[in-house]
Amino acid sequence: MTNPHAPLTRPRKTRMALLALVAAFTTSLVSAQAWPAKPVTLVVGTPAGGSVDAYGRALADQLARQTGGTFLVENKGGANGNLSAEQVKNAAADGHTLWISTQAMFTINPSVYPAMRWKQADFKPIAKGIESPLVLVTHPSVPAKTLPDLVKWVSANPGKVSYASFSPGTPSHFLGFQLNERFKLDMVHVAYKGSAPQIADLLGGQVLLGFTQLQAALPHVQSGKLNAIAVTSKERTKFMPQVPSLAELGHPDLSSTVWFGLMAPSATPRAVLEQIQTATVKAQGNADYKAKLEAQGFDVPQESGDEFAATIAGETARWAQVVKATGFRANE
Repeated sequence: MTNPHAPLTRPRKTRMALLALVAAFTTSLVSAQAWPAKPVTLVVGTPAGGSVDAYGRALADQLARQTGGTFLVENKGGANGNLSAEQVKNAAADGHTLWISTQAMFTINPSVYPAMRWKQADFKPIAKGIESPLVLVTHPSVPAKTLPDLVKWVSANPGKVSYASFSPGTPSHFLGFQLNERFKLDMVHVAYKGSAPQIADLLGGQVLLGFTQLQAALPHVQSGKLNAIAVTSKERTKFMPQVPSLAELGHPDLSSTVWFGLMAPSATPRAVLEQIQTATVKAQGNADYKAKLEAQGFDVPQESGDEFAATIAGETARWAQVVKATGFRANE
């Protein structure tokens, strides 16, 4: 019988050290595979109350129901999402701090912020959460109800017509630029800080047209306070079936949708990434969850992992070309 109080011999010390190492490795492995092991924070790159925040909270609620874990939403606005990206990048890469990003943040920011302190490679795309076209709207005082008539009217008023975007450096901004280029117009860009002030000035007639978020414009189009000229999806949207798409009007290269999605730090263990993706894809397929988001005017796609990453790569290349053509650079 071994005397527990006997001095440790070298072989015994070695055996005990190996056992401790194995135990530590096993504990680490189990911990890495048990997600969520503690509260998960979804960092939203916009202030509370907007569409991105609504998606983040809906996803947090659904993931909590599925996993039995605690999911919190933290809003970190500023620098068009760059501050939120930095926060998640600098957090522990253990799957418990994730980023709710947007198309503009992830695919356009790399081209417009010259000194950005994060890069796409810092994140692993998990899933595209919602998707929606923009809609080109006009104030009712504009005597044009179709795209050809709108182009004709703007052409007859060079330098006198402005277009509104919900933020500089977004598809809302660059689609207006491309419209100018395509039809040799002379519209002035007026940038707003969000969809709410953009819509307010469109309704008030301070600015007469612009590409805006479908969800923000929908009730005003339905009430006749704004006119919808075209949507930017490749096909008509079920939320505005009477409105043609730019593609069917002969301009498929101007097609664009905006999306919000879930990102994880790329250094997160693979086993944890797989669990996050599985849980998120399952959430996307939940009927009640989908109905909740569709009621707000969003499509809920089934795009994740490598497919989502391929979409991001294509969009990043596209917007890089547009940004270069505009010469636009964002202020930090």
